[in-house]
Parts: sequence; C-alpha cells; structure tokens
Amino acid sequence: MKPFCVWACGDAHVGSDLSHGRESWAETIRGVEQGGNDGGPPFTWDIAINVGDYSGGQSVPEDTEGAEVVRQFGALREHARESIYDICGNHDRSGLDEPQAWWFRKWIDPTGEHAKHSGVDASKRPYPIEGTWERYKFQVGNLVFLMMSDINEPSQKLGRGPLGGNPGGVVSGETFNWWQEQVAAHRDDIVISVHHYVLKETTVASGEWEGFKRDNTGEWKSHYHGYKPQGAPKGASYLYWTDSVQDALKFEHHLETNPGAVDLWMGGHTHTNPEDRTGGKSHLERRWGGTTFLNVSALTKHHVLVSPVPMSRRLTFMPGSDELRVQCYLHTSDFAPQGWYDPAERTVKLSRPFSM
Repeated sequence: MKPFCVWACGDAHVGSDLSHGRESWAETIRGVEQGGNDGGPPFTWDIAINVGDYSGGQSVPEDTEGAEVVRQFGALREHARESIYDICGNHDRSGLDEPQAWWFRKWIDPTGEHAKHSGVDASKRPYPIEGTWERYKFQVGNLVFLMMSDINEPSQKLGRGPLGGNPGGVVSGETFNWWQEQVAAHRDDIVISVHHYVLKETTVASGEWEGFKRDNTGEWKSHYHGYKPQGAPKGASYLYWTDSVQDALKFEHHLETNPGAVDLWMGGHTHTNPEDRTGGKSHLERRWGGTTFLNVSALTKHHVLVSPVPMSRRLTFMPGSDELRVQCYLHTSDFAPQGWYDPAERTVKLSRPFSM
C-alpha cells in the first residue's frame, strides 16, 4: 500500500526574508520539489499543511506582500496550489479596525473566496474542505484535520500599532465550540488539530515568559518573539486567549479530561533550531495521555534576531499501521547539511491504524 505523506511547514515570513534577498517560500518549494541549492534531496508529499505567518511585517500586512506571496506560490511545479492547506498566523492578521483577516482571506484564501487574487480554486482541492477561513476541516481516509486560524483579540486595544499587539495565540469561543464538537464527532478517527500556536507547556519554549529573555538588569527583552509589554507577553509562545479569556486553558482542560481524543496537534510560531530544548521541552512532546504536539516551524531565516534554522517536517502515514514517522528537513546548511536531519526523526504512536 502507498503511504500518505504530509509536508508540514510554516512561518515563511516572506517580506522579512525578501528584504535580505531570499525568497523564503519559493526557495523552499523549489527545494522540496526539485532539490536544494546545497544538495538537499527533493521529497514526495501528497498534501502540505502550512501553519501560517506568510507575512513578515511588524505591522498589519498589505497588498504588496500578499501579491508577492502569490507570486512565490508560482514556484510550484509538481503540485497544485490547492494541495496546500493553510491557516492564518498572528502576522497574517489584519487590524482591529479593518475587516477581520481581510489580507489572509484575499491572498491565502483557503476557501477560494477570492480566487481572482489568490489563484485558489476550491473545486480542485484533492480533499474538499468544510467550513470557513477561520475554522474548517477535511478528511483523508480516517485522518481528520481540524484547521483553526489565529484571529485578533478584540479586548487588546494597545500594543503593536493597529494590530492590537497581542503576541499570544487567539481563537474565538465559536471556534473552540466547533473544535469540541468535531473531536466528539470523530471518536473513531485519527484527529489532527492545526493552529499557528501549540498549547501551553507542550513543545519548546511554550511556557509562561519563555518567548523572551531577561537582560543584565532583569528586564524582559525580545528573544523568540517581539516584546510587547501591553500585549499579554507572558503567553507569547502559546495559544493564550480563548473566547476573550486570558490564559483560558480550555483546550488543555478538554484534552486532560478526554485523553487520547486528539492524536496530533501541529503548530509553529516559535522559530528555533531542531535541538533547542528551552523550558525542558523539545519540538515533539506527548501530553495528556495520548496527544502528540509538534512544532514544525520555521522557513524564515531573517525574521527574528535569534536566527532560526529554516526547517519543516514530513509526516508519513502507512495504511494499516498505527505508527507515524516524523522527519525533519533542513532547507539550508546553516545548522547541518541541507536535507534530512536524522537526529530529529521520531516515531509517534497513533490511537488506531491509518486507513484510506
């Protein structure tokens, strides 16, 4: 039987890298389809999951960068645009005084609402989606993907310009309720949740204040994330707001009381290297009796001062097997030779065998 392969990636921050002469998204696409400039091999994948942050702006994203992202999608040769399933990251949000996520909806457009700009034809999805830009699902055999976008927190009026400044992850109460309903409805399936952020105290640097470092005066300073003192900074590395409640932990409590209901949670947001263990946590950790959390990030090389290592993951599901192979691919040779980074490979136990 043929395996089903998912390329999991995110945080290209196209504008940030382009300002340094690097096409972060197009270069990555060319590398995985045709092979990298430093000898990294191409690899096969059936669909891709992109966890967001196509934009690299430190304010709200604009049309110029959106058009550039779409141009870089044009590097695809072996796969259709519709083979890549996307969610909104915090840098893809629009301003509090603008239509919600207009930039993401116009240029990334998972539902194909704005095909004139995005080029997405929803009818060409290999696996049809059901829902809206903010929350949707699709199914591959007994794999169910629950895709949740990051949104603005309406109570955050201060911070990084018109965006509101909150660096922590946000979902609405409606999205959380939808997620609970979907998890309950798919008890006999392999459930995979996708959001730009992981949950609290799961993967590397996802604890309180772990997005920052103290300087020699004891003051908090930017590290993985920009320090915004008026933007709930202690939760900058995880999904912090649910239904306008700070540090709500609603997802965490649900998983704690329903162990194993979700097999896998994929996120990004925190850019680092494959061996980073800040907070005593790696990029892949198991919590609450059966949910594996995976930080797939990031493709950018220039977005933050602490230089991230451009990397992504390939997830291989084998029909009839309850084991998931997770591989790490390095897109440059900055950390180790371009290509598969074998020390980061892991095998994840699923709740049941995968079937098509």
